[in-house]
Amino acid sequence: MSRYDEFQSFRASLNEKILAQGTMQTKRFFTLDTKTYEAGALDAKTKELLGLSASMVLRCDDCIAYHIDQAVKAGASDQELWETFDIALVVGGSIVIPHLRRAVAFLEECRAR
Repeated sequence: MSRYDEFQSFRASLNEKILAQGTMQTKRFFTLDTKTYEAGALDAKTKELLGLSASMVLRCDDCIAYHIDQAVKAGASDQELWETFDIALVVGGSIVIPHLRRAVAFLEECRAR
């Protein structure tokens, strides 16, 4: 199973468990997270790219994968993704480089679909 498939399967399975067993606060947070990335003054693609940059700086590989997937689905071009990667590198510094490597590998899997 590819990293992309593993990520999607793991995320869907665990989110289902969390939402079935979680408290009202957990469910509200998940709803807030979903609503935050919907189009508003900023379109959904821009919000996903912002989330991607923040996730890279915070070094969260699951979040990076999620935002790459969502940005691709929202129509982000490779140039837009690479500029987002650049922002994360400038803000986060060299510690972001290992996450950039995994981000590029994940993007390649997304594009292969």
